[in-house]
Amino acid sequence: MNATPILAIFAAGLLLASANCAAAEKPVNTTYFGNLAVQGYDTVAYFTDKKPVEGSKEFAAEWNGAVWRFASSAHRDQFKADPVKFAPQYGGYCAYAVSQNNTANIDPKAWSVVEGKLYLNYDKDIQAKWEKDRAPYIAKADANWPKLIGLDPAKPAPAPPVVK
Repeated sequence: MNATPILAIFAAGLLLASANCAAAEKPVNTTYFGNLAVQGYDTVAYFTDKKPVEGSKEFAAEWNGAVWRFASSAHRDQFKADPVKFAPQYGGYCAYAVSQNNTANIDPKAWSVVEGKLYLNYDKDIQAKWEKDRAPYIAKADANWPKLIGLDPAKPAPAPPVVK
């Protein structure tokens, strides 16, 4: 008996199970290995370069339980000065999934900046769906997100953590 298909099924099950409870355990969507936010992409570049740019190990910062990589020291320093401004909404989980009261991983190339906020999506197909009716999806996701990360929506949100 070949163990490869069994391992693949087991891994897929773990992936699905972890996606559904991930936000309550980790407010930032990270890679399984390396604890990288946005799969190692530079979040500042979405705003300054208007495109996804891979970050470098050389220019990294720790914030909110994750490692954030940047393409330059200037981008890293911009992030450190105001991480909330540059961090993706909903901890970097798929914005559409959060609007559906769930979490899902993202493709860093499926993104948009709306009113100065970065939103990421699972893939280009989900992004196209999300883009057609963004405002209601954002409103739903904004309402769902505190509950998904285990916060009481009636209480004030805690202050953001310090960047290291």
